[in-house]
Amino acid sequence: MKYDYLVVGAGLYGSVFAHEAKKAGKTVLVIDKRQNIAGNVYTEDVEKIHVHKYGAHIFHTNNKVVWDYINQFADFNRFTNSPVANYKGELYSLPFNMYTFNKMWGVVTPQEAQEKIEQQKREAGITEPKNLEEQAISLVGKDIYEKLIKGYTEKQWGRKCEDLPAFIIKRLPVRLTFDNNYFNALYQGIPIGGYTKMVENMLEGIEVRLNVNYLDNKEEYDALADKIVYTGAIDEYFEYKLGCLEYRSVRFETEVLDIDNFQGNVAVNYTDAETPWTRIIEHKWFEFGKDDEGNDIPKTVISREYSSEWNLGDEPYYPVNDEKNGELYKKYKELSMQEDHVIFGGRLGEYKYYDMDAVIASALSMCKEELKG
Repeated sequence: MKYDYLVVGAGLYGSVFAHEAKKAGKTVLVIDKRQNIAGNVYTEDVEKIHVHKYGAHIFHTNNKVVWDYINQFADFNRFTNSPVANYKGELYSLPFNMYTFNKMWGVVTPQEAQEKIEQQKREAGITEPKNLEEQAISLVGKDIYEKLIKGYTEKQWGRKCEDLPAFIIKRLPVRLTFDNNYFNALYQGIPIGGYTKMVENMLEGIEVRLNVNYLDNKEEYDALADKIVYTGAIDEYFEYKLGCLEYRSVRFETEVLDIDNFQGNVAVNYTDAETPWTRIIEHKWFEFGKDDEGNDIPKTVISREYSSEWNLGDEPYYPVNDEKNGELYKKYKELSMQEDHVIFGGRLGEYKYYDMDAVIASALSMCKEELKG
């Protein structure tokens, strides 16, 4: 059978495209090299807990079109992301807010907090931040930078803060209020039943083949369809012939504990340099510690996250969007424009650190263009 579209990758971008193409009357085949659908938002059930196997995914958006779209496939709970920072046993609120400033400096009013930040900015003498360290100090002062940003960021990126570009931290949430909501988004939540169920609903009625590596048999799969939607790494598609784009990877150590509450929160970031992991996720709190029937769960599942440099063969999690990699991506983008039968999309196909809502918006935009008429 010849298909209109072969979609390579059953993550969010590929699943949205496949759903819309089927709705438009097109024939679609979806393939994925993993043994499961849903890409990095895949959730698996462990002890009646929906475990985010490839890291915490919290859906948040200000885009009502995207929110209405995704709600076709799942009902969302009212989860609000309020992470906690652990610095050598001292606990601080994230985002940086009045609770953080009170714990750090003993200040009580927003004016006192603002004055303390301004004083530390002046003492640092930074006028035009040239790197991440200077940018962070100019936003929140030296104390918060030293305790809550420096160690965590250097573990996450594997580079010194003074060697990282300032733009990485430009949108750091700093609030002179007691608001613990990390995302300043109108819509936020976790799909009830887990992300895998949500993506299953997107792919309903569409042929999906798993454990299939497109690039191992590219010619054979290209012959199956008029057009390819490719959501894998763009440099891998071109056999790295211009060189490798850089990514950061993440390793997870997940364990089931015979207690009902390990840390009392979904995410605790370990911001000192000595602790080897960047954060611990306790998955049950995404859904308030209850199973699908609303019963309390007597066990808990935690995942320690270790950030690492990406090597060939590792899972690429997020691109290193610095100047050098940006220039290399431009060259791959030019090559991709010559592949008129292939659409490159998603986090790896477009080499972009996309939030979930932006991936969906990008896919819907492509669908509008590709499937019109």
